Amino acid sequence: MSDRIIYEDGKYVMQDVGTLYVGTKYLFGEILENEEIPFKFRLLCERYLLPEADREDSLETHLYYLDSKSFLVKIFKQLRAKVKINVLVEKKDRQGRVSKEYVTKNLTVEELTKLSPQEKEAQGVVIQELAVSKFALMAF
Repeated sequence: MSDRIIYEDGKYVMQDVGTLYVGTKYLFGEILENEEIPFKFRLLCERYLLPEADREDSLETHLYYLDSKSFLVKIFKQLRAKVKINVLVEKKDRQGRVSKEYVTKNLTVEELTKLSPQEKEAQGVVIQELAVSKFALMAF
């Protein structure tokens, strides 16, 4: 499988010096079995995320429906987690024609959970990526 196909599937893992980036199309079961994903992140998913989710849930679905009052929001805050989302917005061209296009935004998990699932659906929110601080992950 080429890197391009993996990226298009939304199942990818990338790292730089201070951040771990995980595509949100991964199912929790796949996260736990994938050796490319750092052990600490897999352990975090197994111990904290899975009790509130199912192995067949995707990371995207879990983040989309995460309640702002959930203890997991505090965990994501501790990890300095950010979520890359695409939002559908209307743009006007010079002739005044309106078209819709997706714009990419980075939000904290707290900001994402402030939006209800109905608001997310109305805005056309698509969760693309979870970024976690590697330093905060090491402290877990």
